[in-house]
Amino acid sequence: MAIPLEYNVRSIVTRWPSTLVAVLSIAGTIAVFIVMLAMAQGFQATLVSGGSPANAIVLRGGADSEMMSALTLEQARVIADAPGVARSAAGEPLVSAEVVVIGAFPLATTGSDANSQIRGLSPLALEVRPNARIVEGRFFQPGLTELVIGRNVSSAYAGFALGSTVEFGGGRWTVVGVFDAGGSSFDSEIWCDASVLNQVFKRPENIFQSVTARLVSPESFQAFKDAVTADPRLTVDVFRETAFYAEQSRMVSTIIRVLGFIIAVVMAVGAVFAALNTMYSAIAARSAEIATLKALGFSPVSVVASFVAESIVIALAGGVVGALAALPFNGFTAGTINWSSFSYLAFAFHVTPSIVVKGLVFSLLMGLIGGLPPAVRAARLPIIVALREL
Repeated sequence: MAIPLEYNVRSIVTRWPSTLVAVLSIAGTIAVFIVMLAMAQGFQATLVSGGSPANAIVLRGGADSEMMSALTLEQARVIADAPGVARSAAGEPLVSAEVVVIGAFPLATTGSDANSQIRGLSPLALEVRPNARIVEGRFFQPGLTELVIGRNVSSAYAGFALGSTVEFGGGRWTVVGVFDAGGSSFDSEIWCDASVLNQVFKRPENIFQSVTARLVSPESFQAFKDAVTADPRLTVDVFRETAFYAEQSRMVSTIIRVLGFIIAVVMAVGAVFAALNTMYSAIAARSAEIATLKALGFSPVSVVASFVAESIVIALAGGVVGALAALPFNGFTAGTINWSSFSYLAFAFHVTPSIVVKGLVFSLLMGLIGGLPPAVRAARLPIIVALREL
C-alpha cells in the first residue's frame, strides 16, 4: 500500500522555508549547468553552420587546419576540373582558392587587440557559399584593397564601419560591404581578394591555404573525393565542409562542457546537502507521523518511496526554476578564441530542448541522491520510540 502523494505535498507546503532553500540551491546549479551547455552548443553550432553539405574543402595532405595547409594554383586548377564540381551560369567551376591570415585589431568594448581571421578568396566566393549574402554596400572588386566584413565584425572591433579605411599588413583597405552568413563563423571574418592579400602580406602569389568547391549535390561528394585523392598530381585531404568545421569546434566546445560539468558538480554537492538537510529536518519533525503510518500498516518500502518522491518533487521544482532562469541566455552573444584558427569568434548561446531535458534529469538525480539516505532512515525508525513523542 502506497502513501498518498498528497501527504508529501502538504508537508512541502508546511515546511516551505527549508523547502525554498533546497529549491533555490538546485535551481542555481541547474541554471549554471544549462548555460554552460548552451555556450558549448552555441560555439559548435556557429562553426558547423559555416559549412554546407554541398561543399567540399580541400587541404594539403596531413594538415588539420587551414593555417597548416598550402596548395598551389596548379593544384587548385586540377581540383576545379574534378567531377562533381558545380558550374556558374557562365560555365566557370564554382571553386574558391583561399588564403587565410590573422590580423590583430582593437576590440570595440575594451580597446585591447584581438585576432581576427582575414580570408582572401575568389570573386566566385558568394556563389560557392550561397548562404552568405551582402546586406550593406557591395562585394569587393578583384585586384583592389577592398574588404567585406561579417555582420559581427563592426560591433566586435573598432574602426570597421562601412566606408572606413583600415590599415593592416602594410596596406590601406576600404570597407565596401557587410555580409550576413546566417550566424555562422564567417560572420566574424573579414573577406578580401586572395591575390591582393598575398601581395600585401608579401606571400607567394600562387599559394593558397585551401580550396572550397561547390558540388552539384551533396551526393556528389564521394565521387569528387575519390577523383581528387586518386589524382597523382595531388597530395591532399578532402572533407565535407560541415564535417570539417564540426571537427574544428571540437576542442573548445569540449573544454567548455568539461568546465561546465565540473562547476555544476561542485555546486551540486552544495545543492544535495541542502536537500539532505531539508529531508532530515522533515523526518525529525515528523517522526511521530512516520511511526503512525507504519502502525497503520504502511511498509518500510512505502515510507522510503514516499520520502524519495518528496525529495524528487522538490528537486524537480528547482530544476524547472533553474531552466526558466537560463532561458533568457538563449541568443545571448559572446566571443572567445577559436583555438583551431587562433582568432576571435562571436557566437550565440543555444538553449535547446535537449539541453533543458538534461538539466531536468540532472535535478532529478540530485533529488534522488539527496532524498534516499533520509528516506532509509525514516523507514528504519522504530515505531515504539517514535510513538513516545505523541
